[in-house]
Amino acid sequence: MTVLDASALLAYLRDEQGADAVQEALAEAASIGTVNLSEVLSKLVDGGQDPGKAMERIGVLPLEVVPFDEDLAVETARLRPLTVQAGLSLADRACLALARRRGVRALTADAAWRRVRLDVDIVLVR
Repeated sequence: MTVLDASALLAYLRDEQGADAVQEALAEAASIGTVNLSEVLSKLVDGGQDPGKAMERIGVLPLEVVPFDEDLAVETARLRPLTVQAGLSLADRACLALARRRGVRALTADAAWRRVRLDVDIVLVR
């Protein structure tokens, strides 16, 4: 099982470097949190895509969408002091919090995650 960061799903949707690693994760079992899904949709809107149509494309993927609940909000906040020097965003921390809660790896295309030392298996797709 893998939790996808927004950057990883965007790499897949845009067929960028690392898309193959995301495709493998999707074939095995993958999830994404609603915070990261919102980030993906926002980036696609920035590129001129309609968010509804983008969601239709994402909706056919074998991807579990996990709601951002109170427990994840608390865990995301706990990660702030551990990730602030690496410049990780709230969405980055939300992804890590979900992976940490589930005890699974987090897949990202964000090189800044290399500077983070947590009890989460972080896999960079590029």
